[in-house]
Amino acid sequence: MNRITTCVANAEHLKYIPDIVNTIDQSASVKGTGLARRKPDYIEAKIIEGKAIIAFVDGNFGGFCYIETWGDKQFVANSGLIVKEKFRGKGVAKLIKEAAFNLSRERYPDAKIFGLTTGLAVMKINSSLGYRPVTFSELTDDDEFWKGCQTCAYYDILQRTGRQHCLCTGMLFDPAWEAVKTGSGFQPELLRIPLFQSQEG
Repeated sequence: MNRITTCVANAEHLKYIPDIVNTIDQSASVKGTGLARRKPDYIEAKIIEGKAIIAFVDGNFGGFCYIETWGDKQFVANSGLIVKEKFRGKGVAKLIKEAAFNLSRERYPDAKIFGLTTGLAVMKINSSLGYRPVTFSELTDDDEFWKGCQTCAYYDILQRTGRQHCLCTGMLFDPAWEAVKTGSGFQPELLRIPLFQSQEG
């Protein structure tokens, strides 16, 4: 039985940066993942800014994800989801995604939340959180975001198609959808997922 915990990463977690970067590199090298590589200073910045979720399995580093705003904070991307290979299939990714979604809603309640993924498991998790598949034209047009795809193995596809298509699927959560559904805007009960959580499994 494994104990899985997640929390918003802070300065105490900077020591895990080498492990985070190595896991990103290993995951990015797997054909079909479509994961962009990140340098240590980039990961450090996300942690210091309070824009990262880190997971532990039985006290050991288990996974990571970060958020970033784009288009004058109109969009929030949940990116760089990784899980250590030996901990995959234990529900770690789901807890990380839920915590990242919750952090995004708490810090930027009016922003649209989006992500790019090639993984069916991540698509299912996103769908459970209220994301919908969308065309790339519905995502941010911020060039700085798309520059982040340059280290992905499939960046050439994105370029050749004029940033219209790639192997990744774009998924979006728009707070306005909740407003339409409820008639009263953002509902507090959506923040049901604590930023620090644990799970025995």
